[in-house]
Amino acid sequence: KRPPAMGALVLVAILAASCGSSASLAGGSKGASAPRDVQEVYSRADLKSGIAGFYDASSGLWEGIWGEHMHHGYYPKGGAKKDHKQAQVDMIEETLSWARAGPPHGKVPRDILDVGCGIGGSSRHIARKFGCRATGVTLSPKQAARGNELALEQGLGLRARFLVADALALPFKRGSFDLVWSMESGEHMPDKKQFVNELVRVCKPGGKLIIVTWCHRDLLKGETALKPKEQRLLRRINQAYFLPAWCSVSDYEKLLATHGMRARTADWTDEIAAFWPAVIGTALRPSGLVGLAKAGLSTARGALVMPLMIRGYQTGLIKFGLLTADKPRRFSFGLGQ
Repeated sequence: KRPPAMGALVLVAILAASCGSSASLAGGSKGASAPRDVQEVYSRADLKSGIAGFYDASSGLWEGIWGEHMHHGYYPKGGAKKDHKQAQVDMIEETLSWARAGPPHGKVPRDILDVGCGIGGSSRHIARKFGCRATGVTLSPKQAARGNELALEQGLGLRARFLVADALALPFKRGSFDLVWSMESGEHMPDKKQFVNELVRVCKPGGKLIIVTWCHRDLLKGETALKPKEQRLLRRINQAYFLPAWCSVSDYEKLLATHGMRARTADWTDEIAAFWPAVIGTALRPSGLVGLAKAGLSTARGALVMPLMIRGYQTGLIKFGLLTADKPRRFSFGLGQ
């Protein structure tokens, strides 16, 4: 279905207003080294500041409409649910169950790390579920502050904390957490190898890693890269959402294998199919349009490329991938670092 004409015109007007003030979106800051990949739009410095700014601007709008969970919802067999907020909670529960995290499959985790925590919805949910301590990290100061506010409001101030930190240089000692959780943050990481290295480093021997992330399809036999039109589509998405070049689930598997960790994987693209149409629907409501205008230009650009995410999923280019792996109890660092 086409979006309502008035809603579409408002979004186009917001985007047009941004054209004169967003030169850095085309190729990063002046003086930055040229991107090495067709998909890459930003330098690493611009990515870091852009991600923080994007989520500083958009998180309040998202929370006001969708609540504290800033990720896809889970819809069994692709079917729609009336309560999309519950679908987001279901995503956490289904992911934990699939990964065999906690009883009845394993021990209750005592310390979890949520890498790319948003405003801490997953962290607090898991802390309540297992009675454990939760730490979340984000590049957005506003997200970290809001996460701590919500922890206090929900009676979790002593068990959940949120701070500003770079996932590629986590400020924690080796082996600090027995569950390391990354729900839709890997797509923002410009160095996937370093990202995996850090997740493994801070995970305790015998602990569990869970990565849920946007990926591109696996390359077919004989392919060395995605098709040019696929690269162009991803580049347009990257420009709006401050993303670097994408990778496949297989790429993540190989990175974990360098640490001696065998990953189990799943493709839940069908299970999240109902999510983006629902987000577009809320964005085109009067309250959503007003919120977009208040949130600023970067948030409006993000809204405008939502249909491209749907196209990517429908054509098989974009995959919603899950990976989990247990860190060996006898672990020798240096295999993958």
